[in-house]
Amino acid sequence: MSRTSSRRIRLTAALGAATALALAGCSSSGSSSSNSGGGVGFVTGKGGIATAAPAGRVAAPDITGTSLDGNPLKLSDYRGKVVVLNIWGSWCSPCRAEAKGLQETSEKYGDQVQFLGINTRDTDTANAVAFEKNFGVTYPSIYDPDGAEILKFPKGSLNPQSIPTTIVIDRDGRLAARAMRAMSAEDLQKMVDPVLAESK
Repeated sequence: MSRTSSRRIRLTAALGAATALALAGCSSSGSSSSNSGGGVGFVTGKGGIATAAPAGRVAAPDITGTSLDGNPLKLSDYRGKVVVLNIWGSWCSPCRAEAKGLQETSEKYGDQVQFLGINTRDTDTANAVAFEKNFGVTYPSIYDPDGAEILKFPKGSLNPQSIPTTIVIDRDGRLAARAMRAMSAEDLQKMVDPVLAESK
């Protein structure tokens, strides 16, 4: 198989996955069942927040790219900090609903927690930049229009399966908690606080 054909197949798969994410998500509802969530080593509790105990956590993938203003960004640059990773699109109504709460929570935690977005399925950064300006979002986002970075999350882990999804990553760079719905500031703090309280 030629390199061009291989690249075309990978791009088609990435676009298909991004479309599937959008169809599966971008609604105000979320899973609220108390079960394993279809994965190994984590439990989904009330409110659809899935958590993994430290001993059973999976390493977050090497998410890299450029910010909406063109600067290089890497998730691994924040190793040693708790990271809140939010997957969003300017076209997504629940993403708009949660944006102010995310920003307020990022301001509340300050330097204790790093907030980072992954902007997906926006064909032009201008729409995403306008979204951030409208909602006063100041933390950076990686521009991932075809969902290629989202595909790096291992299946069966606390991987994103809808938009919006918010994931909390511990100081060791492991997936600690996930919610696949729009988050209120209160619910977001319930996700972050236990991970932040863990021994450094």
